[in-house]
Amino acid sequence: MEKVTELNPVFEARRQKLEKEGKRLRYAARLSEGKAQVGLIEVGKTHPFYDLEGSNNIILIWSENYNEHPMQVKGYGAGAEVTAAGVFADIIKVANV
Repeated sequence: MEKVTELNPVFEARRQKLEKEGKRLRYAARLSEGKAQVGLIEVGKTHPFYDLEGSNNIILIWSENYNEHPMQVKGYGAGAEVTAAGVFADIIKVANV
């Protein structure tokens, strides 16, 4: 983690290049035919991931019935505040038993 800040200029240069191309970096996971891939992908303005911000998430599902346009499930993810509130609520429940 100490070396992460050394990568800031590299990622900032990449971000600026992509911005000029109308693209953004997004962290994504893909599961296909039993194999998983996780990492950064470049997405254009028409990609559903383009406007994701904060802890929002999108799941795209391609299937026999959704082969041209995937089914989209979009909503809030558990960011730091939501996670902390959930843990606190669980502690209160346990304390009241």
